[in-house]
Amino acid sequence: MTRMRLAPIAVLVALLLGAAGCSGDSSPRYDEVTAAPAVTEPGAAGAATPAPAANCNPRASLRPAGALPAPGQMPADSWMAEIRKRGRLILGTSQDTLLFSSRNPFTGRIEGFDVDMAHLIAQAIFGDPNKLEIKVIAYDQRVNEVLLGHVDLVADTMTATCDRWNDVDFSAIYYEAGQKVLVRKDSTAKTIEDLGQKKICSAAGSTSYDNIGKVKSAPIAVARPTFGDCLVAFQQNEVDAISTDDTILAGMAAQDPYAMVIGDRFTQEPYGMAINKKHPEFTQFVNAVLVKAAQDGTWARTYEKWLGGTAPKPPVAQYR
Repeated sequence: MTRMRLAPIAVLVALLLGAAGCSGDSSPRYDEVTAAPAVTEPGAAGAATPAPAANCNPRASLRPAGALPAPGQMPADSWMAEIRKRGRLILGTSQDTLLFSSRNPFTGRIEGFDVDMAHLIAQAIFGDPNKLEIKVIAYDQRVNEVLLGHVDLVADTMTATCDRWNDVDFSAIYYEAGQKVLVRKDSTAKTIEDLGQKKICSAAGSTSYDNIGKVKSAPIAVARPTFGDCLVAFQQNEVDAISTDDTILAGMAAQDPYAMVIGDRFTQEPYGMAINKKHPEFTQFVNAVLVKAAQDGTWARTYEKWLGGTAPKPPVAQYR
């Protein structure tokens, strides 16, 4: 079978990947939000955390405040108590980042590593991991959805950055991603440096696209609106490779038997869950859940469930 005959597969994958071009990279600048949510938020008064300094460590989150309360026994006036009163945790995520948060075509459910991280939070609050409402959001609206109070948290292959810390709090880092390259299996390239003068596709406006231009061997950066479009171009021999976060590339490689991911990560993309600054106690609670998951093996089992192989050690939590 020639690669040109894979085009229908590429179209299907493009539909699944959708606008995944910003999932692990810097999202397009979000719209300014000037109106606060028209709801009363427990624990909101005076609770906002200060903006990080110019030399901030985007990996450093808020230290957990002691042991986790028992499920169903959330502290009064905390955001966890409000979530429990509502009856569900609201997660903002995508439906097109394969292995992390994508819609299962057979069940219709959105599932993946990111979604299972949110299930852990629901379990800790309710004693039931399925007390979870998933709201599909656009990549460039992830911060806005948190600021407007439309979601309790975002888990969506979202890189914690100092710029984003100015607007939202992040949990401790729960996954370490980084940019890699996807090529054809008959390629002799071992790293992106071996692709000088070759066409490498990435999403327009993403940091992945910018990083291609920084490679010393001078590959040719080709922009497409989404990584789904990059995959179509790759399978139709219009480009030689695709480069973005290894999480996205893993989903592509899982669906294309002629593709493989090569090389070590040449950027760092630490993923955190975005949470409203008005609820620092919730950020601390989430961090305590992540500590527990790292210690009791849940994080490793979740990694192996979705990403295969032997799980590495979970990211080491850093706190302010």
